[in-house]
Amino acid sequence: MEFVNINGKILRREEARIKPDDHSYRYGDGLFETMKVVDGKIFLENFHFERLFHGFEILKFQVPEFFLTEKLSAEVTELCRKNQCQESARVRLSISRGNGGLYDGDENLNYVIECSPIKNEEEKSLVVDIFPDAKKSCDIFSNLKSANFLPYVMAAKFARENNLDDCLVLNVHGRICDATIANVFWIKGEKIFTPPLSEGCVAGVMRRWLIEKLQSASGRYKLKENACEIKDLENADEIFLTNSVRGIMPVKKFGGREMSDQRMKKIKQQARNL
Repeated sequence: MEFVNINGKILRREEARIKPDDHSYRYGDGLFETMKVVDGKIFLENFHFERLFHGFEILKFQVPEFFLTEKLSAEVTELCRKNQCQESARVRLSISRGNGGLYDGDENLNYVIECSPIKNEEEKSLVVDIFPDAKKSCDIFSNLKSANFLPYVMAAKFARENNLDDCLVLNVHGRICDATIANVFWIKGEKIFTPPLSEGCVAGVMRRWLIEKLQSASGRYKLKENACEIKDLENADEIFLTNSVRGIMPVKKFGGREMSDQRMKKIKQQARNL
C-alpha cells in the first residue's frame, strides 16, 4: 500500500501524519469500518454507511454537511485505483472526533482511508476458543465499530499466543457475544442461532446480510437470535463466523473439539443464491 487518504487528500504512506491530540489516538474516541471492494465497488456499501452514520448519532459526532456517503464511497474507489487494488481490496475507513482535549468541541472531524489487496487464498477452517480475561459491556455503545478496541486487541493477542485463529469474547453475563473480528453463529438440529445485539456484539454487516437472507428464505434452516451460553457452542453441531471481508468462515475446532462444516457449506450456498 503506497498511498492513503487523510481528510480527503491522497498522500504517500510515509507522508501520512495525525496530530498527537487526535481524539481517536488520545481517547479511543472514534469509529471505523472495514470493507471489501470487488471490481471497484464496496460490497454491502449501504449496510456499512448506515452503520457508520448510526454510530455518529450514538456518539453525538458533529458531522460536516459535506461528509456524505457518496463522497466517502468515491474516495474509497479512487484510493483503491491509486493503489492498483480495485479488483479485490480490504479497506479501512477510520474517523475520529477531531483534535483537542476532552472538553473541546468536535467541529474538526478527522478521517483516514487505507486499502490493501486481498490475496486469493483457499478458504480456511478456523480453530477458536474463548478469551477468558475480559467481559464486554452490553450498552448502547457495544454494537459500534469503535476505536476503543482493547478487549478485542487482547483477545487477538491471546489467540496468537495459543496458536488459535480467533478468540470468542464474553459479555458481562459470561455469555459469548462475538469474536475478535467476526460475529458468531452456531447450528443445532435444523436451526441456526446467533447472539442478538442486546448481548453486546458488534452489529456486523455480514451478520445483518445473512440474517436478512435466511429470514426471507423458505429453505431447510431457520434462524433465531438467542443468547449464547458456552455450553451452546460445546453442544453445537457446527459453528461458523462471519465478517464483511472474509464472508462466512467455518470453525473446525472449538475448545479442542473437532467440528463438522457440511451444513454450513449448504447454508452458505443457499444464502448466495437468494
